[in-house]
Amino acid sequence: MQQQGSLVCVGTGMTLGSHISPLSRSYIEQADVVFLLVADGITEQWLQQMNADVRSLQPYYQTGVSRMLSYQQMVAAMLAEVQLNKKVVGAFYGHPGVFAWVPHNAIAQAKAEGFAAHMEPGISAEDCLIADLGIDPGTYGCQHFETSQFMFYKRTIDPAAYLILWQVGVAGDRSLAKRSTDGRYRQLLIEVLAEHYPLSHQVILYEAVTLPIQQPRITQLALAELVSAELDPKTTLVIPPASKMIVNQAILDKLAALQADDQNNESC
Repeated sequence: MQQQGSLVCVGTGMTLGSHISPLSRSYIEQADVVFLLVADGITEQWLQQMNADVRSLQPYYQTGVSRMLSYQQMVAAMLAEVQLNKKVVGAFYGHPGVFAWVPHNAIAQAKAEGFAAHMEPGISAEDCLIADLGIDPGTYGCQHFETSQFMFYKRTIDPAAYLILWQVGVAGDRSLAKRSTDGRYRQLLIEVLAEHYPLSHQVILYEAVTLPIQQPRITQLALAELVSAELDPKTTLVIPPASKMIVNQAILDKLAALQADDQNNESC
């Protein structure tokens, strides 16, 4: 049986005011309760103008406490209002489905309890990165990993494609309680990457803007220099291709044979 309460998780985009969709804004304006998790206080103030009951999720973060516990508390807070049969909106910076544990799990729990719940997309840091760096994922291909996960597990890497590592500022953190890790952790990341890239390979540190007056961070440096680079929790590491794509001649020959068959059939 469908319950009366509902949950919609929307994306506010990365840059204040310019990235939110009309539909997401409408959900915020019409909600009974809006929960916010955005990048800065200015964006919070801007969103507070759209609804009379706006609540920040930032206070659930606690120094030295696993972010997973904070995330669980955020989900519980949102679901408590849904269970009171209210129209609840969770407004998250960027895209609510990208590197966002809370929206996915809140929606899943709401649906399991019989409430209507869905997600509305937003412009993500990936979208901004593609525009700011002029990268077309279709040219060489593109691989995306969360940095710590990339370190914890053995992954198959193609150095002929772009490699994008998210949340490099907390590389190697297994506690989920740190806001940053130091050069010792980054050196281990470099060791993993050095299996595929020379230490002199030029990489990019990228940060999208959150305010229209800002400029994106685009810092080029050698891979070896990553150990002492200044990083923020929102910094992304972009590694351009280091080798050329290898032609799969066997498949090309089979495709040529298929094309020849097609031409013969058309001429009959």
